[in-house]
Amino acid sequence: MGDLPFDGNVLDRSATTPLHRQLYDYIRDLIANRILAPETRLPATRQLAENLGVSRNTVVAAYAQLESDGLVLARHGSRCQILASLSPPQDIAVVASPAACDAPLLSRRGALMAGQIVRTAIPGHGAFHPGTPDLRQFPFKTWRKLLARQLQTTTQQVFGYHSISGHPRLRAAIARNLATTRGIRCDPEQVIVTAGAQAALDLLARLLLDPGDAVWMEEPGYPGAHSAFAAAGAAIVALPVDEQGWHADRVTGDLPRLIYLTPSCHAPLGITMVVEHRRRLAEIARQSGAWIIEDDFDAEYRFTGPALPAIQGLDGAGRTIYLGTFAKAVFPALRIGFVVLPRGLAERVESAVFYAGAYAPLVLQGTLAAFMDEGHFARHLRRMRLLYAERRRLFFGLCQDYLARWLEPIDGYAGMQTSWWLRPPLDDRHLAEEARQRSILLTPLSEFYHHGQPRQGLILGFAPLREAEMHLGLKSLRDLLEDMDNG
Repeated sequence: MGDLPFDGNVLDRSATTPLHRQLYDYIRDLIANRILAPETRLPATRQLAENLGVSRNTVVAAYAQLESDGLVLARHGSRCQILASLSPPQDIAVVASPAACDAPLLSRRGALMAGQIVRTAIPGHGAFHPGTPDLRQFPFKTWRKLLARQLQTTTQQVFGYHSISGHPRLRAAIARNLATTRGIRCDPEQVIVTAGAQAALDLLARLLLDPGDAVWMEEPGYPGAHSAFAAAGAAIVALPVDEQGWHADRVTGDLPRLIYLTPSCHAPLGITMVVEHRRRLAEIARQSGAWIIEDDFDAEYRFTGPALPAIQGLDGAGRTIYLGTFAKAVFPALRIGFVVLPRGLAERVESAVFYAGAYAPLVLQGTLAAFMDEGHFARHLRRMRLLYAERRRLFFGLCQDYLARWLEPIDGYAGMQTSWWLRPPLDDRHLAEEARQRSILLTPLSEFYHHGQPRQGLILGFAPLREAEMHLGLKSLRDLLEDMDNG
């Protein structure tokens, strides 16, 4: 690393400020103080990560922010280069009090949220990002016609400050669809449309939880939900889940204020909750006065046996909040999700939805409503179920052909991805970092564990992949694993 001033003392692991922000601030100060002059090349991300004892993603995030601020130039295949010095104008006196210098940049909640791992897709690379539909199959021609019809309206229906809880036509379409497909009993007035499922989770966490409230959450469980509840100050209690099911009898500690579940397709194991466990958890919620958030993740794509009834339909006490999204059945960038609230709760949340900014554009809601009312949604979903079922069968077999030496299957039969245990001594996060350098998108299963020692595994999406793409992606992953074995 030459004479550049980077060593293991740069970062304070006891601080609340995320490591990538600490590294960004450190390099920015070096530039401002002219210690790093223009045209100086920064260390390679992998080299600096090794030197500092952090993940490569930490260094990548710091460099990306420096580039966004115009301080460095990043070229593919080359090290980042300092672009300009950074100092205050000479005619301006800058006075900073010691207290201001020592003040944290973010609140504890902000630091927690900023420190979460986010694994995004890469456009044009479908192997193997989970939850990604095959957009080549979506009827965009029909969608464009319906959208144009919405844009041509001369009314205020989709252009004004109103319908905060959702476009009336879409709320009615969602209620009808849920009644016929999921056994959900609700009126349109109980449906609240949100800007995606994550916005709904954040809204519900703020509405229902006070700091210190106990939340039972699946372990392993969805990181997006964990982040929303932790940011609200909840005390998160592990509800163990394994291939045998949900083990409420193993939970210790306070009675819950809220129970978060993904019963149709557990995130991340892909298993489905049996009816007995659904009834048991609904009874625990009734006895303790807790809310259940039933995140019906990937309920559209169950590939064996009949669809099981939603907990909301089994809950006679009205303690279940049902959460859904159109990201997988339509397309992710639509950013439309919804919650079905018990009647007494639904009447009280419109103002909260407005101030949280959790609502989706009405013009897109109107387009989706027409897409559903005219039968396009149901036809598209039927076609994709058949396609994904065949792709899942093929992908599962190919994974075993290519990767049986390293992977052990988890027998889930739902969803747009498959889950696998990694055979020791592989580390799933290290493998995911190495794979991304080859444009292979792996999701480490260990990132879904929030208590105790995580298990190592991978979540591999298959839905957007044709057979040739499966072979190509799995061969590339096999080559990487063989290189790691030999290295």
